[in-house]
Amino acid sequence: MPLYPSGSPASRTRAERFDALVLEALEPIEERWSTELADLDVAVDDVPEVPAGTRSPMDDEAVLGDGEVPLARLVPAGMDRRGAVTRARIVLYRRPLEARALDGEDLADLLHDVLVEQVAGYLGVEPDTIAGEE
Repeated sequence: MPLYPSGSPASRTRAERFDALVLEALEPIEERWSTELADLDVAVDDVPEVPAGTRSPMDDEAVLGDGEVPLARLVPAGMDRRGAVTRARIVLYRRPLEARALDGEDLADLLHDVLVEQVAGYLGVEPDTIAGEE
């Protein structure tokens, strides 16, 4: 028997709570930049993949990290292995981000900062412009 009723915030998995925080952190950015971000997706992976031929995900210049720990990656639009067109996307790495945060509020702030950095990189503008601190 579950401790909490299904559907209640307490019954959500850690990944579901993280996804909700991502949406919450992304909302003010999307409100302001919706037109410019129409072709951008945001995804969450538990941990980064290490591409073949590299020793570390940090070898990829599109990776945003904290020291040697990757937190997110901006993947440009292109083609997948099957030749299908793909959209640009920001991939957030849940477990490294959670490990860097002291608590839920700190994680929300960290997610906002990482998304601001990644969106700024995607749009080719300064992070302060995305954060609304022009």
